[in-house]
Amino acid sequence: MEKYIYNGNNGLWYELQGDYYIPCLTLDEENTQPIGMWGRKYLRYIKEHRPVLHTTLLLSGKLNSHLAEIDNRATEMFDRLVKQLAEKEGITEQLKAQDQMAWVGAMNGIRNRAEEIVNGSVIFA
Repeated sequence: MEKYIYNGNNGLWYELQGDYYIPCLTLDEENTQPIGMWGRKYLRYIKEHRPVLHTTLLLSGKLNSHLAEIDNRATEMFDRLVKQLAEKEGITEQLKAQDQMAWVGAMNGIRNRAEEIVNGSVIFA
């Protein structure tokens, strides 16, 4: 059996692996973008709960760009929410200088609320 064969119907090359021919698929490395926390969380979600979407994006070569877009959108929303909630609750640098533990506690609460909002509206939507 030949090591590589070409299928004219679909335009793909196949490589012999054991007894089976496996398509020779490669990702476009030029469009590979780094994926942050939000993109990885979204990837885990679609793998577990939306496998058809994951497979479609993966096979079309759009998975990485889609994850990067979700990551950017979620990061911007999270940063904006943390800033707005901190301003609304009066958490300032002055509080940070006076009582660091109170500032840390308040900011952790704000970050947790912002993370839940982003999860509900971007990641698990």
